[in-house]
Amino acid sequence: MIASVVILNKDKPIDGLMDSKKLTDKKRKSLAFLIKKNAVSWAIGRAEPCEIDQINILQATLLAMSRAYSQLQITPDWVQVDGTFYPDIPSPGETIIKGDFKIAEISAASILAKVARDEEMSTLDLLYPGYDFSKHKGYPTKYHLEKLHALGVTEQHRKSYSPVKKLLV
Repeated sequence: MIASVVILNKDKPIDGLMDSKKLTDKKRKSLAFLIKKNAVSWAIGRAEPCEIDQINILQATLLAMSRAYSQLQITPDWVQVDGTFYPDIPSPGETIIKGDFKIAEISAASILAKVARDEEMSTLDLLYPGYDFSKHKGYPTKYHLEKLHALGVTEQHRKSYSPVKKLLV
């Protein structure tokens, strides 16, 4: 689980920010470069697959968010979080459903997190030949599930995820 937090520079607006899932890989990478270059501060946090298994996906997401927040070089006055749950962080803020469509900072954070995750999947692709992680990015596509059945479960897979859990029985 990867999460990101971004404090944008109001004097350096970035055109094209939107939900990362609506962008091409090339556009996401281009925007990620601009975000990192022009933001006042940004950070990426993560939760490991074993943590997801221990505390569940929601709590792991909130943990990744708080880890990203803790790496910021500047403490924000107000934090806007995509969704309905607020992480355990010391700054006040709000949750915004579909925030990645509405708030530039949330869109920017979504883009950085997606690019970081895709890069991680490319690295895992090299470490685990045959799983084609860079092709399906770890999402539960039919192809990914076929690879799991053919090659088995790695330590990178969430053991609490139902299709993986079935293979472990």
